[in-house]
Amino acid sequence: MIISPAWARLDNNVAERAVRPLAIGRKNWLFVGNKKGGEAAGVVLSLVQTCRAMGINPREYIEDVMRRLMSHNAQKLQELLPDFWLKAKECPAA
Repeated sequence: MIISPAWARLDNNVAERAVRPLAIGRKNWLFVGNKKGGEAAGVVLSLVQTCRAMGINPREYIEDVMRRLMSHNAQKLQELLPDFWLKAKECPAA
């Protein structure tokens, strides 16, 4: 007899759906150029998947961050991560 909490899922569909875009695009990414290009692509894909998991429109997030990036304080880049970005958007400073 297996006892598990009611909230525990018996499948990993959420994880499988999260990595599906990576599996689909695998052949496309053979041509990212070099190791640094692959690392950059990985960072962008990670941000996009994080946005999706948090219910953020990835395009809106990336466009906003790109506009603000050059003028943003380098010591406070953490504020541009999806979780901080969402909090700031939901509760703008008065």
